[in-house]
Amino acid sequence: MALQLFQVNFKARDDSALGRFWAEALGWSVSSEEPGATSVKPVGSAWPDPAAVRVDVIAVPDPETVKYRAHIELATTSAAHHTELVARLKELGATPADVGQGDLPRTVLADPEGNVFCVLEPRESYRDTGPIAAVVVDCADPRAMARFWGEAMDWPLHEVTDDHALLRSAKGVGPYLEFLRTPHLKDMRHRVHLDLAPYPFEGQAAEVARLKALGATPADAGRGDFPWKILVDAEGNEFCVLGPA
Repeated sequence: MALQLFQVNFKARDDSALGRFWAEALGWSVSSEEPGATSVKPVGSAWPDPAAVRVDVIAVPDPETVKYRAHIELATTSAAHHTELVARLKELGATPADVGQGDLPRTVLADPEGNVFCVLEPRESYRDTGPIAAVVVDCADPRAMARFWGEAMDWPLHEVTDDHALLRSAKGVGPYLEFLRTPHLKDMRHRVHLDLAPYPFEGQAAEVARLKALGATPADAGRGDFPWKILVDAEGNEFCVLGPA
């Protein structure tokens, strides 16, 4: 049994419209099996392939445009590809965003619902990730976060400093998971989070128990009776462990 990153979960007023945006942006397929939930995934992907990390968009009434703790970064293969991708994303409805990034090798945009994301300039280390180079989570202590999440998913640590930590699937495919030291975390809202899944899904209870032993805690009760379990890591980041539907 293994636990790994299954999807990045976005909130939106219009899940189908935002799902179409990300499907066009990533060149992936889009589907909706129930009202208020739209899934965007790589064409031909098959769980539990760690390269098949998807985007899930859930409709909520008040997805405020705020700075989130988690965002995605898109990969490019050349300067020309970077220019073309940024132009295409703007045509799809993305807008430039200023988050105080300064003169960094990336273009910061916001999707049509205000979710900030980055288009990276070409990097050799991201040439084989697919369109999503990394999922980035802001935190206070990258080293501590890397220890918890590395054990949670059994992902090897590729880089670690006091300012950032970088993990990736042991199979060397799919996006990286990066923890970035960021001040003023208490002012941020949790509108984007990670969904993990055990393989097989029937292993949910055992994995939730293991995560609690690693330091995760249950989120506040009163969320309803869902087939997933909501947990919180040591820095207050909510995440879900999926189970049988």
